[in-house]
Amino acid sequence: MPSSRTCVGVVFGGASEEHAVSIRSAITVVGALRSEVNNNRFEVIAIYIDQRGRWWPAGVAEAVLKQGHPAKPEQLSTPLAPQGFTKLPEGSERVQVWYPVLHGPNGEDGTVQGLFTLMGQPFVGSGVLGSALSMDKLAMKAAFAAAGLPQVPYAAVDAADLLETESRQGVAKHLEAKLKYPCFVKPANLGSSVGISKAQNRNELLIGLDKAASLDRRIVVEQGVSARELECAVLGKRELQTSVVGEICFDADWYDYDTKYSENCSHTLIPAPLPEGVEAQIRTLALQACRCVAAHGMARVDFFYNAARNEIWLNEINTLPGFTSQSMYPMLWEASGVTLEELVSQLVITARE
Repeated sequence: MPSSRTCVGVVFGGASEEHAVSIRSAITVVGALRSEVNNNRFEVIAIYIDQRGRWWPAGVAEAVLKQGHPAKPEQLSTPLAPQGFTKLPEGSERVQVWYPVLHGPNGEDGTVQGLFTLMGQPFVGSGVLGSALSMDKLAMKAAFAAAGLPQVPYAAVDAADLLETESRQGVAKHLEAKLKYPCFVKPANLGSSVGISKAQNRNELLIGLDKAASLDRRIVVEQGVSARELECAVLGKRELQTSVVGEICFDADWYDYDTKYSENCSHTLIPAPLPEGVEAQIRTLALQACRCVAAHGMARVDFFYNAARNEIWLNEINTLPGFTSQSMYPMLWEASGVTLEELVSQLVITARE
């Protein structure tokens, strides 16, 4: 007799610098889907993508989830297998809804979304366009600019222009003419603050550009601003809903990778202490930003807010936000009255709309 439960294929890991974060997120998502609340709703098949891009079936995936870190070589029983994707692992034919828990390139950028689209199967999160636009910070910012949405000043750099000394100095002069120090240098296609650096002078700027260029051909340099960091979660497809607004507070100079994922280095205020009009404005901007880049399903929209000047700037959209114990997306919905278990259930249901 066919099962009344929906079979959900949770794909995690990935050939990305954010591989370890993806595993931590997947532990939370799988746990919520298998919880007592959801046990009668969903059957979960876990699928692991290793750091070479190879897809592994449930046996390997479950071991990785249990140990909480990337697979060891001895766990990958066919070490001479070709690099990259070759076929879906055994058991995938039973999946009814795909749930990518992937951060960064090869998972959050429209690639795996394109695979699921070609397969004609529903999946959690944005489609190819929304994922690709939101992943590439330069494309995202261009879309925001075309829609007239508020952003901090920024400039684009191509990594090829950093190969020669004369060209490097020309890039630095161009950036200094457009932006003031401090500024932030970011690879255009990575998240979780990977590869980002803060520059206070030209030497730090060039070092930051080299660091970003080692990770991505496309680089964005943003004007640093004195501001609070606020985040708003979005959920839905036909109708987008916004959560309460939260604030990230941290004891570091800026919100880098170590601060983001280390214990006791940051804390959240949910809801953020904001004037009522400011919160309403941020929630409206979050919806406008998602519609601007065709993001749906789930998204976390990040903002900068300068209270003294009463200015709000859009920072970025994350279409596959983290689900770790320190991640804002599930915490924002929890504070909005949606439990973690109900949140993952709604995401699966939304994928089938």
